[in-house]
Amino acid sequence: MKPILTLLAVAMLLAGCGREAPPPSPDIRPVRAEQVASARLNSPGRYAGEIRARYETALAFRVAGRVNTRQVEVGTQVTDGQVIATLDPQDYMLAVRAAQAQLTAAEADAQLAQQDLQRFTALRAQNFISEAELDRRRTTAEAAQARMRQLHAEAARQGNQQAYTRLTAPHAGVVTAIFVESGQVVAAGQPVAQLARTGELEARIDVPENALDALRAASTLTVRLWSQPDKAYPGRLRELSPMADPASRTYSARVSLPHPGSAVKLGMTATVETRQDTAPGLSVAQSALFRVNGQPQVWVVDRQTQQVAARSVQLGVLNGERAVIVSGLAAGEWVVTAGVHKLAPGQQVRLTPP
Repeated sequence: MKPILTLLAVAMLLAGCGREAPPPSPDIRPVRAEQVASARLNSPGRYAGEIRARYETALAFRVAGRVNTRQVEVGTQVTDGQVIATLDPQDYMLAVRAAQAQLTAAEADAQLAQQDLQRFTALRAQNFISEAELDRRRTTAEAAQARMRQLHAEAARQGNQQAYTRLTAPHAGVVTAIFVESGQVVAAGQPVAQLARTGELEARIDVPENALDALRAASTLTVRLWSQPDKAYPGRLRELSPMADPASRTYSARVSLPHPGSAVKLGMTATVETRQDTAPGLSVAQSALFRVNGQPQVWVVDRQTQQVAARSVQLGVLNGERAVIVSGLAAGEWVVTAGVHKLAPGQQVRLTPP
């Protein structure tokens, strides 16, 4: 009797394990959906950069030569007219002396020609010489005067060349870079040092091309320093490059700091945060969108029949993972956000929790 009861219990257990829940109807497709609601959207953005001076000048000698002295270091505060570096002036001093000597000789020739002209003018008045001879003497005197003026200008130019062997600061500022050392031979125009003007500071950032419109339309620009992440400085977009960098394919932008404070130093790492406040409107997840013949559409769920219908919508700006709906939807409606590419008009769906 006991073996029989055991076999019956095993049979009942196997029969219970064999029962499965009836599968859902193949016509009902599970999807995820969200209810369209009105909300105020923000467009946050964040870009890394560094603090730079608004005005940065690459200083260079206007003449070539060997660097004789370099009188500043990186970080040196300089005043207007302060000497940055000097070249060996020996060759330019010799050129000035040669020009002065030529000028002295030209002045003597011009004086002699003028005296001759006066004498020959008197002789012509007495009819001792011809008019042609007087014209030749007048031309000689004028040529001597012209050569004297030429050599006077040349002597002044050589004097300027000698003065150019002293590189001075065009304005007050701080030296941010040094490119040469004493004894180095430099060409005219070769950068020697970089000078940042003290005063207005700004943050330089690189912006991808898909964020240009958002940066231009940003209602708020905030600059934060890596050294002081809790302190925010208001910023203003001053400059946006019209061309992308050929290597990084990003656009350089400059955000001015009207009130930087003493804690903001050149070269500090900065983060520029942008925010664009839009008017209250409707938005849906971008995953809810699909296109038919290029027209954006969404699947709208009828809560009574649990069926979907495609509806064309007009899009506004894309904001992160959200899309602004200008027209085509009303607040309170339900749209499918997952499984949109597996539905057909009139398809019955079953909403699943997210």
